[in-house]
Amino acid sequence: MAHSASNAQQAIITDGIQDILANNRQWVATKNAEDPEFFKRLATGQQPRYLFIGCSDSRVPASGITGTGPGEMFVHRNIANMVVHTDLNLLSVLQYAVEVLGVQDILVVGHYGCGGVAAAAANKQYGLIDNWLVNIRDVVRLHEAELLGVKDEPQRLRRLVELNVIEQVRNLAKTNIIQNAMRGDKPPRLHGLVYDIADGVLKDLQVDDSTALRGLAHIYGTEVKPLVAAPRVPEPPTTEEESSHYKGPQQDPSQVEAAAATA
Repeated sequence: MAHSASNAQQAIITDGIQDILANNRQWVATKNAEDPEFFKRLATGQQPRYLFIGCSDSRVPASGITGTGPGEMFVHRNIANMVVHTDLNLLSVLQYAVEVLGVQDILVVGHYGCGGVAAAAANKQYGLIDNWLVNIRDVVRLHEAELLGVKDEPQRLRRLVELNVIEQVRNLAKTNIIQNAMRGDKPPRLHGLVYDIADGVLKDLQVDDSTALRGLAHIYGTEVKPLVAAPRVPEPPTTEEESSHYKGPQQDPSQVEAAAATA
């Protein structure tokens, strides 16, 4: 009886991913028909042009809304497309994308109807995620006067979505990863975009690396401190030096000669 129940449970689990597996096989067949070398080429490595920092919302597929394919976009997603300076996950992705992959464009992509933004705007507790939402509430604090001036609540939330994207682009510009990259030969470009789920259109908020820290560089700008060579530590004596019994002159040679003459 227990064995039968186990088999039934396994069947349910397997059935739950059958569509995924079938879709994968169909996708592979389609790609191979279009380009027999497609997967061999992908297997040699990646050199994406874009880093996409977006929301985890299932309605906002990174490749789908940007028209990019495998190998073209490096992707990081979290609740409400946040750039948090204590988030080692985000920072690791950012450093790898910029310093190893050499991405050319970094996109922070928010979306209207974001549940994380709406939750941050409400005076309610939701559990563990409240610690994450504090970062969005900081955006509310920074732009409170503007937001209070928007009387229509849906429009106020839409504007908060936009302001959140703008602040996350600024947070990118505050990192030493981006600041150091901006001093290089091929500095990445920063962009803030908002996706409208209702019509599928991406909106450019016109915030980029040239405007992200306008008026704030004296606070957030940093310079690389030159490395100072450490003082040289004397090397330990060799075995040969340690075994030598010669200690050098023990007294003035002229005194030795005088003593010999007297004797």
